[in-house]
Amino acid sequence: MSDIDAQRVAERIDTVLDILVAGDYHSAIHNLEILKAELLSQVNDDTKSSSKHPRSPWEI
Repeated sequence: MSDIDAQRVAERIDTVLDILVAGDYHSAIHNLEILKAELLSQVNDDTKSSSKHPRSPWEI
């Protein structure tokens, strides 16, 4: 199961919103791309770790 800290993600989204309000669209987009990459990396790590466990034939 993923151990994504929702509070930390919310704080980072808040930061991006503040950057957008300030008008620095380039930095806001860059920060969103970093956050996306980190979240996808975490999901991929979770998927890889769960695939290492042998699954029963009836599991989907």
